[in-house]
Amino acid sequence: MKTDHQTVTRAGLARVAALALIWGSGFLFIKLALRGFNPVQIVFARLLLGFVVLLPIALSTGLRFPRGWRTWAHLFVAALVANAIPYVLFGIGEETIGSNIAGVLNATTPLWTLLLAFLVGVDRSVTAWKAGGFGLGFLGVVVLFSPWEAANEIASWGGLACLAAAASYAISYVYIGHFLTGRGISPLMLSTSQLGAATVLLAVAMPIAGMETPTWGTDAVVSLLVLGTLGTGAAYVLNYRIIQDEGATAASVVAYLLPIVAVILGWLVLREALTPAILAGVLLVLTGVALSRRRPAEAGSSRRGPGGR
Repeated sequence: MKTDHQTVTRAGLARVAALALIWGSGFLFIKLALRGFNPVQIVFARLLLGFVVLLPIALSTGLRFPRGWRTWAHLFVAALVANAIPYVLFGIGEETIGSNIAGVLNATTPLWTLLLAFLVGVDRSVTAWKAGGFGLGFLGVVVLFSPWEAANEIASWGGLACLAAAASYAISYVYIGHFLTGRGISPLMLSTSQLGAATVLLAVAMPIAGMETPTWGTDAVVSLLVLGTLGTGAAYVLNYRIIQDEGATAASVVAYLLPIVAVILGWLVLREALTPAILAGVLLVLTGVALSRRRPAEAGSSRRGPGGR
């Protein structure tokens, strides 16, 4: 694996751009898939497709599923907070708000992670950069919600659902870091097993919330296939390839690009509004994330990027 200080190759830059496009466009494809399927149906299909893509890749490299009921118990909890809950919440959120706003609210995940890590005692260090970044990032959220505008659709349950989804991602990062990483399980097999566990959870939920008759429109079906095979399957493999070849910092740059891709695609494809409040919110959130990730030793250097998704 390359260190963070090595030069990223052209191929590496192309992979980073591709990953940002795949993950950033996911919010657009969720919006399109909602034209034919409800949120639970979408999540079940994308998890199943993602698992089907990852499984043969993991097994072909000689990896085997982890053993032990404790490990699988942790995997199911991780699947719940990292996949099942946030995926469904983003689907629910995008029923009432734009894909562009969902993409920006997703970018608050590092800020939630910082807060949660402090509350549970994983990271109690509070620097001026962290505090300033945290405050600036959530100021961006306030600007996006614009509660002073009574007719603003973002200040709705849909916007809150997306914000809760980002917080759920943060919970998953802290949980996975404490209970699953560093225990001899390959990251690729960890993701494969987690997607398998999440698929089981959604299969259980389907008879309760997923039996609504879908509308098999071409745009909805294609969007669902792209979400599963590319956004939930191939993207994991691409992410690991970037980390292996270019280093974790190169992979982490994707976190900055996702909301930008989501906003641009929402504007180009769905004609979603691109207001000054949205642009200001994007700038404040991304600046806040950058500052919260800055370490004292990095004060004079711009070579390191933000944390990954």
